Amino acid sequence: MSEPFRDPGPSNPDDADWTWVLTRPCPDCGFDAAATDTADVPAILRDAGERYAAALRRDDVRTRPAQGVWSTLEYACHVRDVCDVMTGRLDQVLAGGGEVVRFANWDQDATAQEKQYWRSDPEAIEREVTGAFETAATAYGRPSGAQWEWPALRSNGSPFTARTLALYFVHDIRHHLWDVNA
Repeated sequence: MSEPFRDPGPSNPDDADWTWVLTRPCPDCGFDAAATDTADVPAILRDAGERYAAALRRDDVRTRPAQGVWSTLEYACHVRDVCDVMTGRLDQVLAGGGEVVRFANWDQDATAQEKQYWRSDPEAIEREVTGAFETAATAYGRPSGAQWEWPALRSNGSPFTARTLALYFVHDIRHHLWDVNA
């Protein structure tokens, strides 16, 4: 088996509750939920998709910067999956018609291992990332008015609305852009 396809081992698990980014700026990536308008979310997502696509063309796309830290390729696979999960969660909120919906748990670390992110083809992931961000941008352009305040609960009980879900999602995407210097 060639070196790029050797299992680099798991990443450092991230079990932090990042919902705090909804109430204060992130000191790492600078995201500020209070300064972000939901009307801007589709454009933010499309821009992020382009930036990830460009990062996937780097020569060192498979290189982990440190043990336990994902490579740019692995982060791109992750954000592709985040787009799918967060689009599904928004669809669930909108289908709930204003009733509280509950999100199933998603284990990002298990997903990375199951899908073997490190084995992915950067060119294929570039297409998938671009498509996932476009789908997410279209979805997050759909809510209007009171729909932005329709409620949901994450599996750990954290409360969300369509609006806070959008902001949480944008932080995740932007934070990982910061992680890969894109």
